[in-house]
Amino acid sequence: MSEEPLLIVILGPTASGKTALSLALAERFQGEIVNCDSVAMYREFEIGTAKPTEAERARAPHHLFDFVDPASYMTAGEYARQAREVLQQIKLRGHVPIVVGGTGLYLRALLEGLFPGPERSEELRERLRESAGRRPGYLHRVLRRMDPEAAGKIHSNDAPKLIRAIEICVASRQPMSEMWKEGRDALTGFRIVRVGLNPDRNALYERINLRAQRMFDSGLVEETRSLMEKYGDSAWALSSLGYRQAVNVIRGEVDRAGAVFAAQQAHRNYAKRQMTWFRREPEVRWIDGFGDDARVQEAAIALVGVRF
Repeated sequence: MSEEPLLIVILGPTASGKTALSLALAERFQGEIVNCDSVAMYREFEIGTAKPTEAERARAPHHLFDFVDPASYMTAGEYARQAREVLQQIKLRGHVPIVVGGTGLYLRALLEGLFPGPERSEELRERLRESAGRRPGYLHRVLRRMDPEAAGKIHSNDAPKLIRAIEICVASRQPMSEMWKEGRDALTGFRIVRVGLNPDRNALYERINLRAQRMFDSGLVEETRSLMEKYGDSAWALSSLGYRQAVNVIRGEVDRAGAVFAAQQAHRNYAKRQMTWFRREPEVRWIDGFGDDARVQEAAIALVGVRF
């Protein structure tokens, strides 16, 4: 076996039990958990993020949660830079890093690196934000004209990614999808084991529906109102699933029941997109079931154990 240390990556759709599985593996292999969920990185966003609880965080060291200011935006490239530093620190302690989360682009940036894109243009970004505020769907339509392939991989409501893609197309004078094909700075120094959770779809959707309902029952609208009062439209994470529907309630655009239904549907659709993305990841060892199932945890421990 290679002398390179182990890096465990847990993949899977939202509500599939990734947190529970990460804790089981951390306790078995002296692991430290590294977040790869783009919204869980933000401070003050609690109810709608399904972050690990205080009790769960006490069971193993956790990294890259609650470290981004709500008025800031964490790019995939910056996340990869900081996450790689954390991985090196964990390696120096002789522990096993366990990367957990459902944000596929951030995971790809961490493991495979990103293409060398042009610098940010705040002037262009501000013009795009202003246009988007006046014309719903504007950013996605612009990107479809400039780079249909990239537009097909970015959600129409994901303004930060759309703005960055348009910015790259304008600055480089070529489609961003062409730049994707250029060389990347892949992560080295680890043996990567990817463990994928593949729960039954109907059971997953039941969990997603229940989780969305519980978020609203636990005060998601009230938390969102507080965040809007403090940060207004500058808090990017307010456009994420759950929070977006709570904003609609606060603005009087939908009632609570309608918001819950919309959040449930949006999370189900997100789970579909996650699985489509993760199916393209290389060398994933898929395990049928949820990460909080003892049988699944035993299978994952056995899978990792032969490489430990």
